[in-house]
Amino acid sequence: MYSRSLIEDAFERRGELTESELARLAPHIEAGLDALDRGELRAANPPGRADGSWAADPFVKKLILLSFPLGHNAVADAGAGRPKSYDKIPLKFEHWQEPDFEKARIRVVPGAVVRRGAHIAPGAVLMPSFVNIGAYVGAGTMIDTWATVGSCAQVGERCHISGGAGLGGVLEPIGDSPVVIEDDVFVGARSEIAEGVRVRRGAVIGMGVYLGASTPVVDRATGEVTRGEVPENAVVLPGSRTDPRRPELSTYAAVIVKYADERTRGKTALNDLVRD
Repeated sequence: MYSRSLIEDAFERRGELTESELARLAPHIEAGLDALDRGELRAANPPGRADGSWAADPFVKKLILLSFPLGHNAVADAGAGRPKSYDKIPLKFEHWQEPDFEKARIRVVPGAVVRRGAHIAPGAVLMPSFVNIGAYVGAGTMIDTWATVGSCAQVGERCHISGGAGLGGVLEPIGDSPVVIEDDVFVGARSEIAEGVRVRRGAVIGMGVYLGASTPVVDRATGEVTRGEVPENAVVLPGSRTDPRRPELSTYAAVIVKYADERTRGKTALNDLVRD
């Protein structure tokens, strides 16, 4: 078991920790990383408050950042014929055997790279992709080919993160919220979502949409502009809007063209056979 207070105190004094203090800290860091790996500890926790907001847990970032000075680069061989790595953080599946995968009930296609401290829930499918430390991938979600789930990013259940899409990671600043993709979200190929953007349940992000904290999200029907969040069931495509100060110019915007219906769901649904 890890001590939050010990890790919090060590982080505040991270530049002056002695060798003996680091040795005392090591088992707590290991226990914390194990809790992240199992999904018992998360960088952000699902809504439990009246306003429906996610609660970021800065402790997780402190835990991860403290793990770096404690670790030592080492060669990890993922298996015969597969590339080796040389890193302070081992790969999640480095020592797994067939019973471990059967117990976890996940599918891992060759080329999928997951660092220890990332949680992959039952029913998830990982195509050749990268999932960083502190990330959470929910049950039944597919991370498609060459997609990236950054450090501490949170992905809900039954999502599809399409080929080449990127979910930004965040370790610093400590207080910043991670990217949150809620349940039943479809993220189109080559899209990028970063800077703590929250995509609410059931939204559909089209191919090539870029979303950061300052990206205007424009509702085509109402003209309403929001930032940092995509509404529930919104269907979003890349677009532009006129700069009011320079009418001859237009700037990038993400545009809500409609809200998802059964026809949209049929186009974005993954065949159950892919997951089985």
